[in-house]
Amino acid sequence: MPEYKQFPLADTAEGLTEAEIIDWKVKPGDEVTVNQIVVEIETAKAAVELPIPWAGVVTELLVEPGQTVEVGTPILTVDVDPHGEAGPSANGSAPAQAANAEQADEEEMKPLVGYGSKAASAKRRPRKRQTEAAGPAPQAAPQQPAAPAEPMRAVQVVKPREAADNGVRGNGTVDVSYVPLAKPPVRKLAKELGVDLRALTGSAEGGVITREDVRRAAAGETAPEPTATTAPSGLPGSYDPATRERRVPIRGVRKATAQAMVSSAYTAPHVTEFITIDVTPMMELRDKLRRTPEFADVKLTPLAFAAKAVCLAAKRTPDVNAVWDENAGEIVYKDYVHLGIAAATPRGLIVPKVRDADAKSLAELARAIGELTATARDGKTPPEDMRNGTFTITNVGVFGVDTGTPIINPGESAILALGAIKDMPWVVDGELAVRKVMQLSLSFDHRVIDGQQGSQFLADVGALLADPAVAITY
Repeated sequence: MPEYKQFPLADTAEGLTEAEIIDWKVKPGDEVTVNQIVVEIETAKAAVELPIPWAGVVTELLVEPGQTVEVGTPILTVDVDPHGEAGPSANGSAPAQAANAEQADEEEMKPLVGYGSKAASAKRRPRKRQTEAAGPAPQAAPQQPAAPAEPMRAVQVVKPREAADNGVRGNGTVDVSYVPLAKPPVRKLAKELGVDLRALTGSAEGGVITREDVRRAAAGETAPEPTATTAPSGLPGSYDPATRERRVPIRGVRKATAQAMVSSAYTAPHVTEFITIDVTPMMELRDKLRRTPEFADVKLTPLAFAAKAVCLAAKRTPDVNAVWDENAGEIVYKDYVHLGIAAATPRGLIVPKVRDADAKSLAELARAIGELTATARDGKTPPEDMRNGTFTITNVGVFGVDTGTPIINPGESAILALGAIKDMPWVVDGELAVRKVMQLSLSFDHRVIDGQQGSQFLADVGALLADPAVAITY
């Protein structure tokens, strides 16, 4: 007998409650193996690829790309016994019904690769059989052999088509392989009104069919001509030619970043201090180290020097590596540095962490930062790399900016901004000279860090970058 299981949207162990389906890696009829990647989703922090914990044949894709679903919602149906004899009912709903009936006592989901275990929460009560609805029978009637069901036909869920491409061929016939884009309530309404969705042209963005489209079709009205809603130059969002405005939904990384920044700005009393330093000795040391075997294959940047300086300075001012615990009424001092590196990505700002950065050498820090930023720009940063930071560095200098007033990352107490390194006039031994100069700015939580501690930490970081030989005294 076929055995259908529904694969729920997994809990990625990062405290999030929903995610957007970005792209399916499989389609109905595909065979899958244990831990095979089946879908790419975007959480509020990063894009994540989810593996499936079973082997079998995909029978249904329950969610379309672009939809946002809650954790635990079934998104995929798999037949884990594809060689069974029973088939689906004529209305094609057997996979969902069988999955709902058989998963009432479903065991705990096996842990996905890289994610924690979570019990399947999207369950329904099995439907009562017709004999139960009619009342108990005095004697069970002999079971009649079921008529052989029509073999299941795999239907591929396709990406949104152009508005004019609604599955209707030029000769007026309907392409049965085309699956129209419509939400479940709209599909239910169409079934009740006897409307074939494949013959409709969706009026919503991306060709999605709405309730109004179905009601117009049921009343015999002609659908309105679709308006130009696609943003120019391939930009995301919907464009209104009348107002010349483009609207983009707030979701994913952008939504999470906004919430975190607002929470931090209006919770932690920010203080920002600035310092301008001559980093010519640091740049000379970088050129010298590049010629050594240890740094031959390392991308040694000013950011790596700043990371090392932060770790050294934090030992002298541990307040910057502490955090305010409002619920416990305590300040938590941490004897490790999980250093966050702010990275701009196509999906928005994320802050992956270098774990135990204080225990790494300059070369190790440079390699770790290079790997983190490359992974972040590819949109492949796993959620566990963005949790539990203790201090953050943001390098606004790569954009040619001199300085800024950065907002503290939630769960931390300080953030350092690096400005651009520029040739500027500087007084050296009483004489004017052209030197490599940069600005640093430090924002800190005044509940945890007093002005004296914040100033001392910023001065120490500046001294280490202005003259790396000072590190010998630490």
